[in-house]
Amino acid sequence: MATIFQLSNLLVMPFWLLMILLPHWRWTQRILASLWVVVPAAALYALLVLPNLPALLPALANPQLDAIATALGAPAGATIAWVHFLAFDLFVGRWAYLDSRQRNISAWLASPTLFLILMVGPSASCSTWGCASSPHGPPPRRLPQADLP
Repeated sequence: MATIFQLSNLLVMPFWLLMILLPHWRWTQRILASLWVVVPAAALYALLVLPNLPALLPALANPQLDAIATALGAPAGATIAWVHFLAFDLFVGRWAYLDSRQRNISAWLASPTLFLILMVGPSASCSTWGCASSPHGPPPRRLPQADLP
């Protein structure tokens, strides 16, 4: 489990580095346009959860603090939780990146927000949604219209 835990970071870090450090590079935009970037981490999560589903279902169906703490305190439970965090945070980070590009938000503002989503996902996600829905924020860019004959 320790090896899977360590290597799981490699499934998401290249995408985070692209979004944070190279947000305007055309390949970053091409790569992140695809939802497939989230699939490797989500697939790893599924591979870790499915064999343990019979043991996990009772604890998830009727969550008790002691049972959840015990599960997360074990290497397998911590690894499963970590991969869940990685996959979900990348999903949300990808959305925030694409939204910032569509709204033409400066990378100087978007990159720190993306870093915060990576580090403290839920609270940074809320601030991103708040900024995105603000009536005072920049409006989304309009895509160029095709010339009609």
